[in-house]
Amino acid sequence: MFGSIFYNLWGALMAFTIYFFSTFLKPYTPLRIMIGSFVTAIIVFLVMYIVRFLIAYILYTPEVDEEAIEGELAENEQTTPEGTNQEAALAHSTVEFQDENSEEIAQVVRTMMNREEEQQVNA
Repeated sequence: MFGSIFYNLWGALMAFTIYFFSTFLKPYTPLRIMIGSFVTAIIVFLVMYIVRFLIAYILYTPEVDEEAIEGELAENEQTTPEGTNQEAALAHSTVEFQDENSEEIAQVVRTMMNREEEQQVNA
């Protein structure tokens, strides 16, 4: 389920409040207003389970079948010459590094080098 029971409780509280204040100034008895508010809150509490289920169903992204992808890659490797396959891999790796900031990469490398130096000094 998407979310938690707190969404159900918030929905019930809002429904109770809206019903209570919308019927407060009408000529109903206080007992009828309270009972109606509680009934509305209980109904909305239960309906929120359905709403949460629908939201979870809409947002669900199925896991990709890795075996099927590996099979497709194996077929592609067999049909393409080796040179084009290496070029495609190189193109993918350059795209990944183009997205990242070069200064961030340099900072990470410096940090790793400093750690290696510290380990060598401590050893």
